[in-house]
Amino acid sequence: MNTATNAPSANPDISQCDREPIHIPGTIQPHGFLLLIDASELTVIGGAGALGDLFGIDWLGLPVTQLLGETVAKRLGETNRVSVSLGRVCGNRLDAIAHRADSHWLVELEPTDAPLEAADVLGWIDEVGMAFERAAGLIELCERAAASFRILTGYDRVMIYRFLDDDSGVVVAEDVVPGLESYLNHHFPASDIPKQARALYLRNRVRVIPDVFYVPAPITPASFAEVDLSDVQLRSVSPIHLQYLKNMGVAASASISIIKDGILWGLVACHHMSPRTIGAPKRQAAALIAAGLARQINAKEQAEDYRERLRVRADEDAIAARLASEVDPEELFRSASGDLRRMFEADAFAILHGDALHVDGACPDRSDIREIADWVRQQGPAPFHSASLSEDFAAADAYRELASGLLAITLSTKVPTVLMWFRAEERQVLEWAGNPHKAVNLRAGEQLSPRASFEAWTEVVRGRARPWSQAEIDAARRLMGRLYDARQNRRIRDLADDLNIAVADKDRLIAQQGVLLKEVNHRVQNSLQLVMAFLALQAKASGDPELSGHLGEAQRRLSAVALVHRRLYSDDDMQSVDLSRYLAELIEDLKGSMGSEWASRLSLDLAPITVAADDAVQVGLVLVELVINAQKYAYDGKAGPISIALERHRARFRLIVADKGRGKTGSRKGFGTRMLDAMVKRLDGVFEETDNVPGVRAILTAPIRLPRVLPGDQSSEELL
Repeated sequence: MNTATNAPSANPDISQCDREPIHIPGTIQPHGFLLLIDASELTVIGGAGALGDLFGIDWLGLPVTQLLGETVAKRLGETNRVSVSLGRVCGNRLDAIAHRADSHWLVELEPTDAPLEAADVLGWIDEVGMAFERAAGLIELCERAAASFRILTGYDRVMIYRFLDDDSGVVVAEDVVPGLESYLNHHFPASDIPKQARALYLRNRVRVIPDVFYVPAPITPASFAEVDLSDVQLRSVSPIHLQYLKNMGVAASASISIIKDGILWGLVACHHMSPRTIGAPKRQAAALIAAGLARQINAKEQAEDYRERLRVRADEDAIAARLASEVDPEELFRSASGDLRRMFEADAFAILHGDALHVDGACPDRSDIREIADWVRQQGPAPFHSASLSEDFAAADAYRELASGLLAITLSTKVPTVLMWFRAEERQVLEWAGNPHKAVNLRAGEQLSPRASFEAWTEVVRGRARPWSQAEIDAARRLMGRLYDARQNRRIRDLADDLNIAVADKDRLIAQQGVLLKEVNHRVQNSLQLVMAFLALQAKASGDPELSGHLGEAQRRLSAVALVHRRLYSDDDMQSVDLSRYLAELIEDLKGSMGSEWASRLSLDLAPITVAADDAVQVGLVLVELVINAQKYAYDGKAGPISIALERHRARFRLIVADKGRGKTGSRKGFGTRMLDAMVKRLDGVFEETDNVPGVRAILTAPIRLPRVLPGDQSSEELL
């Protein structure tokens, strides 16, 4: 079937999949056994699987020493890890691994697989690693990976599945037995792998379903049916996913996560047409190969990005030399337009300078270009880029064949100047494994069910152009600065008077703004100091230790708010902030209030990221709260190491605060937690706490947002 559309849409009912509690199925797959063990008493309090056949009908309530031996019991009692391998038990017939879940140990038991010779395995992994290194590009790397994983697992079909920006996926490489249907280059909608399933793929690097027709083994007693099985590999699978595999004709499957920089890049998806499993040794080998594959994917992507940046930088330097030699701006734009178009590999280029319009290449009509320029000027001072212009600017649908992609910069000068690069529409023919618009078929009164058809379904996507790379967007930002400098130097004689007036007006406004901001900041600081002094007096006057503790906690929170506020208002730029510098200075101030013993225990690794000042305040409050929590809880009040990292991943940033203390105990839901939730919500972000083994690793992930300038506002970058 063939159809044409502007963009794929998702059925809203599929959100039911995102709400399915797949981490608490209450059952396991029956090829193994599960024991629930009280961590303090080391006695069996529950389980799942044919435990009666394995240990006898009276297994419930027995001590671990009696079922699994003294060595296992000793290891469970002494370890401080959240997951620990227990080796072979029950007469070397079963492999055992334990996971800590609150006050319980969850012990998985699986039939022992044939051992792998260590020398042979390491040699083979080394050979695979060298093959990965020799791959010429990303696709060849994935093709070699698919072949290697099929050799290791023996499955009929092995696919390298990559997640795209919209959470849909595409099979970029495949190794399959002759005669079996191929899914190479097929796209799969985001609904095929719901959000909570992707989250579990980060925790469970290897997941196996030996037989999709299995009968789930329930957890007994029933009071433990809702125990969290997120880390248990035997965890029963969603019935929707099992039916999904059956609809594909698959009898057994395995998936290995490809995790790059802590983010799920893709999956190694394995299918078999008859029941099949892989034991613990092969799963460990698969995890090692997947980690090596992720490192090579990262290296290949970085190398590609580096080559792109070199190309753009070379063109940029040539343009800069050209700009310096020109005199008249209109002549400059006419003579350099071809070079400017080629710099960004655009199909067309246009410059609107006041009323003068110059075009190069196949552009939309001049009236349409002027309309685009007016709209772009309303989007703020930062370079605007889009690979689907008609989705952002509805009027562009009329000329999408010529201008589906737009990269534009606005020079906020006395004479408005807008530079626009256009990319023509590239009709994308996507081959889906089934119709993505019919991922579910839900009628009134029916339960959610997976799509049944995986027949190749072709879709022609209109209104899309080749995306602008990050290197090109960064180059546009640098070019904006170069053009500002070039035009200022070129026209300073003719526009000296106007420039002096503009600078004087701007200085007066800045001075007034600075005085006002300092006065506001001073009053806010004084108010905060008065409130903190009042709280201190109240705490001193109160004879209630609990009340004094609450008042002291309130003092510390207000002190943190004052610190964030003072640090922000010490910056000259009140619209955008270099988040790395802001956080580094904030931590330096915070060290003074934490005490000298903490000064050397805080380590920073901050990537430079520019964000809106409002967002910087929220991130600063989150950071201070996390550091205060680590200081308070991680080491029982004593000084200990705290690492702080700021990372960029495409259009998002991650703030990571990690300690090596005693780890998360209990569930704290005080003022600080509520404040954290509020800050994360304002950032449109996601917050999670994971085990740092030992300690706690707190991660805030949020979009990078820059301030927008309203129509008629003057950019802070205005020079002329």
